[in-house]
Amino acid sequence: MSKKIRVRFAPSPTGGLHLGGVRTVLFNYLFAKKMGGDFILRIEDTDQTRFVEGAEQYIMDTLTWCGLTPDESPFTGGPYAPYRQSERKAIYRQYAERLIESGYAYYAFDTPAELEQMRNDFKTAENPSPQYNHRIREKMKNSLTLSASEVESLLTTGTPHVIRIKMPEHETITFTDMIRGEVSFQTAQVDDKVLLKADGMPTYHLAVVVDDYLMKISHAFRGEEWLPSAPVHILLWKYLGWENDMPEWAHLPLILKPDGHGKLSKRDGDRLGFPVFAMDWTDPKTGEKTIGFKERGFLPEAFVNLLALLGWNDGTDQEIFSMAELIEKFSIERVHKAGAKFDYEKAKWFNAEWIKQSSIFSLQSSIEKVLSDAGIQVDDKEKLAKVIALTKDRCTLLTDFVQQAGFFFKRSETIDLAAIQPKWDTAKKAFFTALITAYENVNHWEATELEKICKELATTHQLKPGELMLPLRIMLVGGKFGPGVFDIAAILGKEETVNRIQKVIALLQ
Repeated sequence: MSKKIRVRFAPSPTGGLHLGGVRTVLFNYLFAKKMGGDFILRIEDTDQTRFVEGAEQYIMDTLTWCGLTPDESPFTGGPYAPYRQSERKAIYRQYAERLIESGYAYYAFDTPAELEQMRNDFKTAENPSPQYNHRIREKMKNSLTLSASEVESLLTTGTPHVIRIKMPEHETITFTDMIRGEVSFQTAQVDDKVLLKADGMPTYHLAVVVDDYLMKISHAFRGEEWLPSAPVHILLWKYLGWENDMPEWAHLPLILKPDGHGKLSKRDGDRLGFPVFAMDWTDPKTGEKTIGFKERGFLPEAFVNLLALLGWNDGTDQEIFSMAELIEKFSIERVHKAGAKFDYEKAKWFNAEWIKQSSIFSLQSSIEKVLSDAGIQVDDKEKLAKVIALTKDRCTLLTDFVQQAGFFFKRSETIDLAAIQPKWDTAKKAFFTALITAYENVNHWEATELEKICKELATTHQLKPGELMLPLRIMLVGGKFGPGVFDIAAILGKEETVNRIQKVIALLQ
């Protein structure tokens, strides 16, 4: 019987969720759903010094917005609860102690001052940052250099200590990565990582292995920045006797800066003017607010779509994928090894395409909120539906509806009179005065009728219709934007159209 597919996303609650993190969630989720498996959210909060209030809820809110709902999590529970590592603290020491008994780990009693001195004493030009490794450990204060009675005495008196893995000196660790193929590491180049800290909390290295084993994780997908830790984790699986249960590994490529040089960071987004977090994040300590894709005006479907194509494709030229299509077509083997350059213009293109193909009904509540946030209240849902139908092909971001649709519900506070005045004369004033009278007498208020009346009246006044369209647009909208001017008038209605024309004629006196 084949093993049940179980994957996990295990973030630390230290701040906003970078789009690289959301892509890791997405690839986990797509793989699990395609294979009929489970997707687990596990919070890795073992480093309490970096814990940020509200970050855990933010992570869950982000996944909910993206439609990437976990099957098991701290919020929904599940058969392997608890799903916060801080609540699993009692579990880890027994495994660290087992490693010591087997000779694969040891107690280290070095104080912070002694560790700092080690870094100074063993610093050389070739090795400017000495690590606690197979060479250094013989010179330090640990259970490998102290007698059994000294170790017992230190433990009995409660001397602060950590537990470190004892990395072998001359081994080659090889494993098969689902994306990168065969990967090898020399153990001599890896330091003796801390497994259990002085406060009794595990480090990521021990906790991730123990939790993946206990939660029966079948596949571990994570960013390539974790590749250097792979030999430690693989040895822990082996040393704990769980080698046959080890998950398959896939280390995902980085999301790169737009120029392709280096990993995309929040700083790059700030510098270049685009978001890198999924949703708005406000740091509770500094009060600094970082804008997210959601608040910038992205649809979750577009955000998920663009993330999927950062480092993956299905082998065709298709670019627009629904979640159902992504689940059907996703395969981890088609994830690229190389990093993927982030292109904000392309990201906006995805959003524009999703706005175009989304139904009016599915867009209504989002657009109503965008307008409301801009101080524009929608009091007629039927009118809003007509406005969306007329304007959605003109909008790249949801926030574009403020300009493209807001004037239907609230007169513009500014009117670009400077664009009308240079060519405004008595002939045009006479035309628009006559247009008001003609429009007041219209029985069938629809765009084609309004256009016909306007053009016939222009002929009567010996004016070209083309030179009248810009003033009419500015009268109705306030500026040089928006859909067809007669479509605008049709939705505004007779009374509002006439009032707006009258107002601008008065301003031009």
